[in-house]
Amino acid sequence: MIRLRRTATAAATLALGAVAATVFGFAAPASAHVSINPKEATQGGYARLAFRVPNESDTASTTKVEVVLPENAPVGSVSTMPVPGWTVTVEKRKLDQPVEVHGSQLTEAVSKLTWTAAADAVIKPGTFQEFPVSMGPLPKVDQMVFKSLQTYSDGTVVRWIEEPTAGGDEPESPAPVLKLTAASPSAAPAANAVADSEAETDDEAEGTGLATGLGVAGLVAGLGGLVLGGLAFARTRREPAPKA
Repeated sequence: MIRLRRTATAAATLALGAVAATVFGFAAPASAHVSINPKEATQGGYARLAFRVPNESDTASTTKVEVVLPENAPVGSVSTMPVPGWTVTVEKRKLDQPVEVHGSQLTEAVSKLTWTAAADAVIKPGTFQEFPVSMGPLPKVDQMVFKSLQTYSDGTVVRWIEEPTAGGDEPESPAPVLKLTAASPSAAPAANAVADSEAETDDEAEGTGLATGLGVAGLVAGLGGLVLGGLAFARTRREPAPKA
């Protein structure tokens, strides 16, 4: 009798779950994947990014992470931030066309970053790890796709390499994607216009001041002439006329 009651209770629970999923749209959580944060940056600028790697296995730990930089969008400068317990290897490749960075022509660029964990620093089940990177100047393209490989302690390798499709659903094993937006127009022309306007105003003020100064000086000189003329006239009247 007890067994029948438990069976009925389990069946009722499953039925309620199915109804909830249908009515309220409940669904199983989507599987986590290697991603990049933030997801957007500006073309031509520098960005501090982080590759976020969750552990999806219930029994194995993540021991290595490989990130491949896109060949069609080379970046001149790439630097990594130390992650405790992890070592990073940087691979480079020759460029078909040099990349200019701060006035220098670079003939090679970083092609791949590989992080390897020490025994006590692995990404355990139910946890995640971030790997910060600074890179730039970012290329003038719409997006950068970073194909990645995640290696587990049991030998499993998960390949996050599928590129997004326009208007399509998310791939089963999507690669991290960084969206790039065009830089906003520079405010320098407006600033220069303001500076020119201020300069013109200063010049006008200076000219006005100079004209005022000259006018005052002329007035003083005129008054001085009148005073001297008056004194000379008075002196002439006081002196006796010469005898014939």
